[in-house]
Amino acid sequence: MEVNKIKKFVAEVIANMPEDWLKLTTHRLDIYRENQAKREFLLEVEKFYENHQSDRDSLSDLPTAYDYIRLGHPLSCVFEWTLAKLNNLDPSQLIAFSSATMPIFAILRRNTMEGKNSLIAHFDELRFDIDLLRRVYGYQFETIEIENISEVPDFDGSVILVSERNDMESLSSGQGVDFYVTLNKYLGSVVVANDHDCIPEIQHVRRRESIAMTPQNCLIGLKKLIGQPFDFGIDANLDDEKELVRKVIRESTQTDSSTSLASSGLSIQYAITMGLIDQAMTQYPNKEIRFIVPTNCYGGTNDQARRVAASHSKVQVVDWHVDGEYDMVRSLDRVLANVADTNAVPLVIAEIPTNPRVEVPDLEELEKVLTKSRQTKDHQEAVKPVFILDQTFCPNVPFCSEANTLATCTVISYVSGSKFPSGGRCIAGYCVANSKGQHLIPFIESHLVLCNNEATRHQWAILSEQMPSMISRVHRAYRNTRDFVSFIEEILPDAKINFVSEELAAQGFTPSVFSLDLPAKGETPEAREEHKRGLNLTLINMMITEIPEESKHCVSYGQLKGVYWTVPATSTQGTTKEEDKDYIARVAVSPDVNLTKHQEVFTSFVEKYIKSVPA
Repeated sequence: MEVNKIKKFVAEVIANMPEDWLKLTTHRLDIYRENQAKREFLLEVEKFYENHQSDRDSLSDLPTAYDYIRLGHPLSCVFEWTLAKLNNLDPSQLIAFSSATMPIFAILRRNTMEGKNSLIAHFDELRFDIDLLRRVYGYQFETIEIENISEVPDFDGSVILVSERNDMESLSSGQGVDFYVTLNKYLGSVVVANDHDCIPEIQHVRRRESIAMTPQNCLIGLKKLIGQPFDFGIDANLDDEKELVRKVIRESTQTDSSTSLASSGLSIQYAITMGLIDQAMTQYPNKEIRFIVPTNCYGGTNDQARRVAASHSKVQVVDWHVDGEYDMVRSLDRVLANVADTNAVPLVIAEIPTNPRVEVPDLEELEKVLTKSRQTKDHQEAVKPVFILDQTFCPNVPFCSEANTLATCTVISYVSGSKFPSGGRCIAGYCVANSKGQHLIPFIESHLVLCNNEATRHQWAILSEQMPSMISRVHRAYRNTRDFVSFIEEILPDAKINFVSEELAAQGFTPSVFSLDLPAKGETPEAREEHKRGLNLTLINMMITEIPEESKHCVSYGQLKGVYWTVPATSTQGTTKEEDKDYIARVAVSPDVNLTKHQEVFTSFVEKYIKSVPA
């Protein structure tokens, strides 16, 4: 009876779910409490289940489960809840991944760092390169192939049971199993954590180095669980879609580079990170590795680099100040000199333009710093850096082309597909290399495959639809942003706006994001800072309230329609150190926006909250 009740409720939820559950890549921040992620959402779902409540309005009013779908989303939460209910488990124990291997690696990472033994018991052949995982990641574990659960031996440590046989429906793993990972080759995997202490670590790997099972695949999984007709979505045109996407990437990057497509921007970044560690360990087995990371770059980038360093004895992170009072190039020169002294391999991660100050360095000076010959303390030639460039803000700039100023440097460039490539419709990411970096692509690809973090079939399909118009959308969005910035400069000349100059735009740097530092009042720096923060929030709330169909409290960028606002501008994903956060508004403008309405609301804000307040 209970099973029928569960299936009936889930069927109603599927029928009535908001379209955003399936289509959005980012969700409402104004009703999102990070420390309650998933829990708060599922508490309400449980109430709905008990009260036979599943209408669309109620589902639309549920608190945000996660801010980005790669971390989790409403459908992944409902999928995990349904599996838990059908198997008499706590939903907090279940975590659904798009990857078949990353939940296993998450457990191995935690155990290796804590000095705890791990045994992987598997019915079928494991899907990953065991030697590569041990050699590069340093994970310590044993494996045993079994035919029956009774063959799992007593073990002093964690037992991880891996199976494709139950196809996610029956999650009974037997006695003595700490983690049960069940796989479906079309949908991804679900890990059941009987060791509750490991749940936050597994969740954080999904947050930083992989993604949740996608909304499309969660919907298929839910239909399968309740006996509804479903289609795994095997696309007969997939090869054509892949070739189209690769063709557009080659054209926009002006390279013949091999192109790696991952399930998210951070997934491709993780493949780059681990691939370059692998290459450095191969070419320079006796050298340390240094990731040089901007202190206020995207929070996921910052956190991922530090997590890799924390779990790898050869790797350390070096802080790099790039914005505001710091000159990006001179700062990098100093950092590279210090790294050369230690005889380490330098791997530089950069954002151009920078976030949130939207600064573009002098590329000729940057090229000189990256190719400069340096000496170690022992007067040996230091290893030259690899330049890893996040160019999500400007995917139209061909940094890896032979004609670019950086062609003499070793460059790997990547872009988050959740931004302009898909217009916010999927979260895949891609990378290319210039001619000097081509030898690194096989290392990157091998770790992308190892982690099973490749782009999904649905992501390829979305990119094939959206990418042909990407360059046009980049330019239209830039034009709207330039017009909005010019308007603000005219109506509020005392505001400090960080945006590219007309000269840089003429060179191809046409981002559609700017940061806004409102003119604050107060007798002391502290009072002015408090006043400025209050103004920021007032402005954002006013825009969202008066233009709800377009303005959104969100950290996203490159979407198809509307304007996205966030503050502090460097708070994305919540990992930037407090002292490095920039409490200014970050504004992202799309190619399709009612600019006149936004100008009207901004004018009203200025007249009400700034000009009416005495200096």
